[in-house]
Amino acid sequence: MTDSRSELKLTTLLADFRLLLILFASFRLMLLLVYQPLVINDVERGVGAGGDRLYHYALSELTGQDQWPFRDWWSEFPPVWYFLTSFVYQLQGANANYSNWSMLIGLIVLAFDVGNLILIRKIGTRLHGTNTGMSLCWIYAVTLAPMIFIWWNFETIVAFFLLLGLWWLLEKRDSRSAVAAAIGALTKFTPALILGAVWRFRDRNAASRYSVIIIGLFVLVYLPFFAQNAEMTLPSLTAQFGKSSYQTVWALIDGNMTTGNFGTVQSHFDPAQASALTGNPAVIPGWLRLAAAAGIGLFVFVRSRRFDDKGLVAFVGITLLIFFLQAQGWSPQWLVQIIPLVLLAFPTRNGVLTIVMLSLVTFVEYPLLFIRTGDTGGQITGTLVMPFTVLVLTRTGILIALCVAFYQRLRQEPINVL
Repeated sequence: MTDSRSELKLTTLLADFRLLLILFASFRLMLLLVYQPLVINDVERGVGAGGDRLYHYALSELTGQDQWPFRDWWSEFPPVWYFLTSFVYQLQGANANYSNWSMLIGLIVLAFDVGNLILIRKIGTRLHGTNTGMSLCWIYAVTLAPMIFIWWNFETIVAFFLLLGLWWLLEKRDSRSAVAAAIGALTKFTPALILGAVWRFRDRNAASRYSVIIIGLFVLVYLPFFAQNAEMTLPSLTAQFGKSSYQTVWALIDGNMTTGNFGTVQSHFDPAQASALTGNPAVIPGWLRLAAAAGIGLFVFVRSRRFDDKGLVAFVGITLLIFFLQAQGWSPQWLVQIIPLVLLAFPTRNGVLTIVMLSLVTFVEYPLLFIRTGDTGGQITGTLVMPFTVLVLTRTGILIALCVAFYQRLRQEPINVL
């Protein structure tokens, strides 16, 4: 009897979502307190070590000299991120410094990650029931990648708007979903990929309205920037696509053995630098990769047979992965968008182990491998070439395998439970 009561109490404890939220947020807050972000000899230390925060701070710091993104310097991202970081910098006034700025930004991103946890529970419960939805939350809470990237960049915000758009789409609140996707696209482009699922799972009129909302909001935000300084605004739409290849099979073909950074802060005052190649030109042109991805996407679009909620999630997942696979580069933070969709589509041991393997391969590549390239200016050379090649091919293989799994899910007929 005692054992039964203990098991019941444990089950009740694990089912307490408010307790999980407290543990989720407090663990990350205490990590921030213990490993506070700071800069020593122009090198980022603490919880942000290895990430992009110092680079983002250096650009935000320009606003202290009345030099603003989209007016005085170009951004490689749509406007949401650098205006957020600039606002936080300005909020500090004369006492602005990296440590305080990075902690504030981290707290903001953490709030979005709490939102991601809530959305995973909502979507997971809708798809698989209350117990599985709660289990997915616990798995997400102890998964390393999302926690790391809270302090490294802003992919958590992108994932939030992607999941929010997906949740409202499942709830048949299409206008709200379109607004969420538009805000996400104004942070990074990938949340707009939800459009593919909208055109497959909604009728033409509904899909057209959805598209008009996304495109309309996007254009409405961008119009003032183009009117103010088109030359400094255009790179935010084109810079990511003009990079040399990096950390992908395309990079291996091109002979580019480095990461995909954009160079110095000063280069952001010259719009021409946004399209300047920092490596070898592409052997396989971008338009051909994109055309191949579009062809595969069209094949999936036509062949999909599952039109329930699980099919919608799978369609968004495969669309995102196809886009990532055709891209000339790979960014480790993309795990933050991939992990929730894999968990929601495959709430199984194999699904979780796939996430573990993908995360492990990603972190071995960066930072473990790239941290050893300090003497070569960030270039993979010598004995590092072979393990780098194996890691890139392994990661690509995992992503392709996930695409196949998503496609198989889309080919299944929905199971009607009476």
